Parts: sequence; structure tokens; C-alpha cells
Amino acid sequence: MKLFALTLTALLATAAPVAGQTYDVLIRGGTVYDGSDTPGRQVDVAIKGDRIVAVGRIEKHATAKMVVDAAGKIVAPGFIDPHSHGAPNIQTPRLAAALPMLHQGITTIMINPDGGGPADLTKQISDLKTQIPGVNVAPLIGHNAVREAVMGNVARKATPAEQAKMEALVANAMKAGAYGLSDGPFYIPAKYSDTAEIVGLARVAAKFPHAFYTSHIRDEGNYDVGVVGAVDEVITVSREAKLPGIVTHIKVLGPQVWGKSAEVIARIERARASGVQIWADQYPYTASGSNLMASLVPSWAQEGGGAALAKRLEDPEMRAKIRAEMAPNLERRAGPNAIMIREFTPDPTLDGKRLGEIAKLMGKEPLDAAIDMLRRGGARTVSFNMSDQDVEALMQQPWTMTTTDGGLPEFGKTSEHPRAYGAFPRKLRNYVLDKPVISMARAIHVGTGLPAQVFSIPDRGVLRSGAYADVIVFDPDTVRDTATYERPHAYAAGMDYVFVNGRAALARGKAQPVRTGRVLLRSR
Repeated sequence: MKLFALTLTALLATAAPVAGQTYDVLIRGGTVYDGSDTPGRQVDVAIKGDRIVAVGRIEKHATAKMVVDAAGKIVAPGFIDPHSHGAPNIQTPRLAAALPMLHQGITTIMINPDGGGPADLTKQISDLKTQIPGVNVAPLIGHNAVREAVMGNVARKATPAEQAKMEALVANAMKAGAYGLSDGPFYIPAKYSDTAEIVGLARVAAKFPHAFYTSHIRDEGNYDVGVVGAVDEVITVSREAKLPGIVTHIKVLGPQVWGKSAEVIARIERARASGVQIWADQYPYTASGSNLMASLVPSWAQEGGGAALAKRLEDPEMRAKIRAEMAPNLERRAGPNAIMIREFTPDPTLDGKRLGEIAKLMGKEPLDAAIDMLRRGGARTVSFNMSDQDVEALMQQPWTMTTTDGGLPEFGKTSEHPRAYGAFPRKLRNYVLDKPVISMARAIHVGTGLPAQVFSIPDRGVLRSGAYADVIVFDPDTVRDTATYERPHAYAAGMDYVFVNGRAALARGKAQPVRTGRVLLRSR
């Protein structure tokens, strides 16, 4: 991959505007951060059509259909979210579908993370072209999706014939324009794969220009191979397949491994020094989001999915065996009072309650309360299991991008985790403005220019003449997340203007009745 070699001067170069020039949008007087990890400067930004046409001191006689007074505000490229569970709800015709993203300043998302999504991207891409999204959308092809399509949820290695079928599905998706291969060996059925299977799929993706491999690693704590071993697996895949690797939503999960961020960082630095392109993305929270089955149930008992697990739990002997193996997993999640239940359909009154509290309401031990919920379909979870020190240490690495890992709730339901509504503003407020863990220039870069570079998204993630006009204007005094764990469905504050392909999706903080996102397909 070609790394950015452009200087600040080149990034900000613009054709000199002529006297009396007319633009569609003129943003005046803001502090402009161009996405290149360089200090902001007070200049103007002009937009015509879907492109930025000038960045610099624009003469005072210039006019525009929309003039934005950005004095005291920050102007930056729109944020790029490399790990979004926005599909399929982003494909809805409802204008509000993109608002959790737009209020964060997100203008581009990458979908089908954790190995998920469809095994055939044809319909998804067609739907996105028909139902114009409110933000730009770039699809990935998921390992879990192609394995399930070929093998189902079986706990065994793939045969050579099955491997060939999976590789063919990956090749077809890459030909259709998928940006890269996503994986989630923490989840079934990719949990049952070995590294050789993943390398085979990654080698297929690597045949296509600008491809990459991103993984919800096999173990973020100490379930089996351990977080360090799981990061090593991403490095191995990247090295052997010869393509960039991304440790997605990087973390060290559970009190037993707190402090392991130092070892993880050392492994990644060593790999990068040897020439392997390894990156990471991260959401700025100390709580993770998953589900009861993936978090607590031993891998062998997950075979076949939730329905098969529920059947196993009906057998007293099998239930006792599963329960015994769930006990250490509950400790890995920091215990019953560290697990918040979300989306338990049989009893919505439990939403937002901790597992320990639910157990008392049921008059049961926490493990038995969890088993009861698993027998009735399971639930989404939020687990409070990370340390601030590890979060900050990983955030400070120049190879760590920002992500939400957030989904869009079905309308009428709540989000499981506040990250879907607040990740990017939270990072700005908590880790730049209130506690300077990283600089404003770095925070903007790792949400804009860096992902555009890593994922080879042309003409986005930067403010320069000729780039697409994905532009945000926000107030550093008011920008913040408002979503909480108890109230996760709450739009972020402080985004005054968000332009997607040159059109205002937010203006004066209010949603506009337009959808101007595009389906982004990998350049061929």
C-alpha cells in the first residue's frame, strides 16, 4: 500500500479563486484540520457540486448559495467508521436511519464487520443503490457469512472442497467491489476455523488491489488462545497473505488480562517494524457489547446456534456440564454485576438491569439466571470489563483508528450500547478536550485521513481541493456524547453542519430532508 507522501502544503493546495467566484457552499473563518495529523489553521473551505474546490483564504467578494460562519468552530473531513453494524437498517428509506451517525460527524461507514453480512453481496449493494443511504457505505465480505453458507454452524475444519467454495464466494464478493475480508473467529461459525482456513480466504482477497483483512480476534481476554495469541493470529494472516491486517475494536477484556495492552502494543510494533502492515481500530469506552451465548457459553456448546444450545440445556446432565464451563467465563466478564442485559425479548422489563440484579429477582444464582435466558432465546449484553489505562494506552498508538462498533436500532427499539450514538464525539470530549490523552489533530486524523489511507478510499478523509465534500463543522465547546449505558438512544451534541458529497445533511444541528450517501466499491 502506498502511504501518504503528501506534504501539508500539497494537501492544502488549491487553485487560486478568482474575484467574484460563486460557490455552492462557503465555510468561513473556522479552524481547519485537514485530516493529515497536522495543526489546524484558520482558513476557508469552498464547495461546488460534490467536491471541495478551495481551501485557503478566499477573497471577501466570493458568494455562495450557503455561507457558514465557522468562527470559533472546527472544520474537518467527515469521519470514517471502519466497523459499523449499520446494515441492514441503513438501507431503509427512513431519513432518520443515518441520524445516529450524522450527529457524530460520520459520513462514511464500512459494513459487514466481525465476519458478518451476506455471503453474496449482490442484493445488499443493489438495495443500497436503490434506497440511497444518508451516509456513504462501503461493504466488506465476511468469513462467518461464507462459512455458514457453505458449511452451516458445524464445529470442525473445512474440507478442501468446502475451502474452495468459501474462497470462490470471497472472490465473487471482491469482484463485486467489496473492500476487504472481515472476520470474527470469536463468534460461530468462524470460531471453529483454524488459521490456515483464514489465510486461504485472505490470500484470495489479496489478489485484488487495495484489499485488507480485519478481524474481531479469536480471544480478547483469556478464554483460550489469549488476547496476545489472538493478535499474533492477525499478524500471521497478514504476513502470509501479504495484505494489511486490522485488529478491530482492539481491547484487553477482563480483569485477568488488564495491563496486557503493553504486550499487545509490543507485538504490533514488532510486526510493523518487520514490514507487516498491522493497524487497529477502537471505540472509546470501557464496556464492550456482545451477547450472552458468545460471552458465557463454551465454544463446543454453541455449535448449531442458539436453538441447538437451548435444546442442549434441556438435558440436565448436559446443562450441568455447560454451567460448569460457564463459571470461569462469567469471571472473565468481571462477574454478574458487570453484565448488563439488553434486548431480552421474552421480558423487556429486564432491559438495562445487571445479571446479578436479575438473578435476585428470579431467586436464582447468576449462572442459572443466564441459563434461563439462554433457554428462552438469549439476550444482547453490555459488559463492563476494561480498564481506563488500557483504553488510553491503545488509543495513543499512531496506528489506532476510531470506530463505533455500533448498530442502528430497529425503529421503536433502543440501541444496546451508547457507542452507536456517541463514539466519535466522546473521544473528542473525554480524551482530547477534557483530558488530553491525544491531540485534536491526531483525533481527527485517526477518524479521517488514516482510515482513508488504510482502506484506500480515494478522495475522502481529507480537506483539499478535488476531494469529495464530506465536511463537518463542530463546536469544541459543546461537542459531546449524550448517550449513556442506561439511555443509549440519544444523539450526540455539537455537530453544527455535516455535508455528505457536498449536500448538508445537518445544518445548524438540525437534520435536513436529503439523503446523499453513496455506495463505495473498491477501486478496480
